[in-house]
Amino acid sequence: MAAHPDDETLGAAGVLRALHAAGAVITLVVATDGEAAYPGLGEAARRELGTARRAELAAALEVQGLAEVPVHWLGLPDSALQEHADALRQALEPLLADADAYLAPWPGDPHPDHQAAGAAAAAAAPVTAHGWSYPIWTWAWTEPGDPAVPWERARVVALDEPARAIRRRAVVCFASQVGPGPDGSPPVLAAGLLEHVDRDVDLLFREPRVHSAPVERFTTLYDGGHDPWDTDSWYERRKRGVVLASLPRERYRTTFEPGCGTGELTLELAGRCRRVLASDPVPAAVERARRLCRDAPTAHVTVAALPDAVPGEAVDLVVFSEILYYLGAPALEATLDRTLAALEQGGDVVVVHWRGWPAEAPRDAAATHRVLCARPELDVLVEHTDEEFLLHVLRRR
Repeated sequence: MAAHPDDETLGAAGVLRALHAAGAVITLVVATDGEAAYPGLGEAARRELGTARRAELAAALEVQGLAEVPVHWLGLPDSALQEHADALRQALEPLLADADAYLAPWPGDPHPDHQAAGAAAAAAAPVTAHGWSYPIWTWAWTEPGDPAVPWERARVVALDEPARAIRRRAVVCFASQVGPGPDGSPPVLAAGLLEHVDRDVDLLFREPRVHSAPVERFTTLYDGGHDPWDTDSWYERRKRGVVLASLPRERYRTTFEPGCGTGELTLELAGRCRRVLASDPVPAAVERARRLCRDAPTAHVTVAALPDAVPGEAVDLVVFSEILYYLGAPALEATLDRTLAALEQGGDVVVVHWRGWPAEAPRDAAATHRVLCARPELDVLVEHTDEEFLLHVLRRR
């Protein structure tokens, strides 16, 4: 996704070429023709500039070996995307319907069109699409220490000298931007910005989802009786083993386990606890968990979603396994507030999450665990950083 023809080359040329070389199917969507790059132009001159910029983009893509990438031109007004946010989002929805990921201008970039384009892509993307963004004017108009720049979500793709040389050649294709404007105005892409563009990495920000993952998303995973979590895999078996080995006490009285899925961990916790209050928002998962735990009378499995799933009675162990990163900020805070109200003094909280970042999740494992570790009611007893998952055990003061 680009707000103007050249955004994709300035901000993500190396990433696009790397994805293309890896076999990704790429579609480029350009919201405007960039006709307002020089505000002093009249209507006819703007039309000519828009036509020129379309041709420049075609030339730049050819230089980068991306000539076969389809380009969807939306033709929305340049420098006015914020006023056409609904139209932009509606145009993107069918194009993003089957996307595994989207890449758009960073919604915090200083240019208003870039902000609108990034926000529209995030709003239009399906819940299963990973969100990524790239900064452009951020390089020239902000300071590295600006707290608005989400460096904790930044990732880089290293570019060798041949990749940088190809990008330089592509940037030159945008003659209307690197040279004087049709009315003699100074170039839009001044030397200062181009120096930032000619870097040895492409920098991206992961764009998190704002809201909790919808229950409907998980419901579909269980269609046809599938095991969506591959619970017999070595990863899952090893993770359950580490969780159980990390419990500071041999026995617990009452355990709360939300998001229990098909109940494998529930069954093992039942051997260490007098009662396990397990729950899941998906009825099919609860049915399977009940079948698995039918010979474990200490396990009680119900249909419930966080934060409402938190029991009203006292518990001395809580196990959050790959569930909290799916919650939006309000739901997460409400869940923790209710959980800590139910957790007895000296009770334990186990939190374990895959270290990747699910497309549906508002945050990754590290960010999720930072929230819990920052709670003043909790002390960290165990920290286990695995190559695949992160685990903490915390005790209620």
